[in-house]
Formats: sequence, C-alpha cells, structure tokens
Amino acid sequence: MSVMEWPHHLLSLDDWTELPETREFHVEVVEGVLAVSPRPLLAHQWAVTRLGYWLNERLPAEYSAWSEVEVVIAETPLTVRVPDVVVARTKVMETNPARLQAGDVRMVVEVLSEGSRRTDRVTKFSEYAEAGIDHYWIVDLDPPISMVTYQLVDEDYEDFGEQSGVAELEFAGAELTIDLNALTTPRAQRP
Repeated sequence: MSVMEWPHHLLSLDDWTELPETREFHVEVVEGVLAVSPRPLLAHQWAVTRLGYWLNERLPAEYSAWSEVEVVIAETPLTVRVPDVVVARTKVMETNPARLQAGDVRMVVEVLSEGSRRTDRVTKFSEYAEAGIDHYWIVDLDPPISMVTYQLVDEDYEDFGEQSGVAELEFAGAELTIDLNALTTPRAQRP
C-alpha cells in the first residue's frame, strides 16, 4: 500500500485541480483545507441518484439537475463543495465545465448522512447563503423521511417548511410534487 502525499499549505484552485481523483473518499476544500470523509452508504447514494433524476425530469427546460458537481463557493481562501444534487441553468451545464461557480447554481440539495449532519445543517447552510445560492433543500433519510426547504431572502435563508410523505414544492415557477418515501423504496417513481 502506498501513502499519498498531501499538501502542507492552504490550497489554491490550481492545487485542488492537481490533486489525484479518488472514488474511495468524499473530498472537498474548506477555506483552503482538505476535508476528507468516507463515501456515503448505499441508501444515501440511491436517494441522491433518484432525487437528481427526478428533479431533472420535472424542472423547467432551462434548468438541469446533476449529482456530485464541484461548486467553487469562494476562491480565497478556497472553498469547493461537492453537493449531493446541484441545479443550474441548462446552458451552463451544456458547456461541460470541470466545476461550477456558486453564481451559476440556483439550488443545492444535501442528503444527510452519518458524519455530515452538522456540516450540512450549519456550515454549508451559511456557506451557500453567503454564496448567494437561491434554494437549499436538506433531505433526512431517517424515518419518517423528510425535507426542509430554504429560500434566500435578503441574503439569509428563510425556512419554507419541513415536509414528509408527499412534498409539494416550487422552483422557478414550476410546481413539483415528490414522494419522499420513494427515495429509498425498491421501485423508483415513474415520471
């Protein structure tokens, strides 16, 4: 087994780009410092895949949903997050960028997992608001499966409610209805 050599300084975007990719860990940069955690368990990945697909099929055509896209929250000191689901304008996504700038992102969805609860509810909550991301949804897979939706109002997130079961949501003028329990059931929702 070989040992990887990690930087001994705050990372720049160039440093981040030069790091080797790893599928073994979930890696982000927070204020120039690497944040490494285990990959989420299967139920988490299943829910993220379903939610990303479900959103992408129902969003207005000018928006697309993607899973695990790097988002540059700040360049100095560097903060790069890799949200579970990102929604951005389709024309931006069609350019196939290596990562998105926070200004390109309209919505982020995080699915809570063991080890990420405080980060998703507190740290990322404030980072995404400061970066100007309009919508932040947090999904909790613990029974009963629920989702809390936030929308940016005067530079702060306002709580638009917690829902479980069948959630009635709105994004970019589109009414979205999602069966949250179907995120982890054996058969996915059909469009």
